[in-house]
Amino acid sequence: MSPQPKPITTTTHHHHHKPKTLPDLFLTTALSLLCLLTSSDKSSNSLKVPSYYLPSNPRRFLKIPTMSRTKNNSHNFAATPHSLSDWLRPRLPPDSFASWGVKPGTKNIHNLWLELSEGETSLADSTPPVRSVNVVTVRILKNDKILIESRQELSDGSVRDRCRPLSEKMKPDETPEEAVFRAVKEELGSIVSGDVVRIVPGSYFKKVEERDSGSYPGLQGRYVLHSVDALVEGLPDEEFCTEEADEYSHSKVEVDKAVCVQRHHWKWEIKSTTRN
Repeated sequence: MSPQPKPITTTTHHHHHKPKTLPDLFLTTALSLLCLLTSSDKSSNSLKVPSYYLPSNPRRFLKIPTMSRTKNNSHNFAATPHSLSDWLRPRLPPDSFASWGVKPGTKNIHNLWLELSEGETSLADSTPPVRSVNVVTVRILKNDKILIESRQELSDGSVRDRCRPLSEKMKPDETPEEAVFRAVKEELGSIVSGDVVRIVPGSYFKKVEERDSGSYPGLQGRYVLHSVDALVEGLPDEEFCTEEADEYSHSKVEVDKAVCVQRHHWKWEIKSTTRN
């Protein structure tokens, strides 16, 4: 009798997994993050990163952005001089608004509309409205004296006292330096040329004033004043008068309705150490 084969027995080993401890979880998480970062570094070469640059001429960004100075006025209420007048009338004292262009030395609604259209001025949509304007003041020096505009002759025949250095509203996107040369050309250009102007280095000074407007009675004003000292060759030693150049590029019809400066009267005074 042949021997019987031994039965094959299968032994099953049961593995009992221990729960992972806290350090094991930290190690697993760290390894996962490392793999993720490694894979992202390889794919980042194909990403395009936007680049940024600084302006090559930082002086153009020295002006204080106190108001919107976009040319072609965007205020709906100032689409025309008439609509601007309708908007202002209930927001200003009646007597004050009625004196615009009537009281000697004041301007009228067409002047304000031209300022808004040229971007020289902005109006806050408030009651009362606030007119904001950037102004360049040029302190023209000669020895120990400073040039002062004593008065202006206006197109309506009136005379306006000034008693201040040469001052001019700034145009949109205009630097103080550019405004200086334009102001000299417009107000003194009838007797000197613009290439004789030299700005004194380090003389730039800025301040902000809030006061009633002399040109527009009853209208509050916020003035950002950019002041520089300058030397201008060829000016007379005694009192003198200059003719005003054309100020606005709008149609002659609107400009003719405005009260414009025709002549400037100048004199030299002993220079003060204070700023006007």
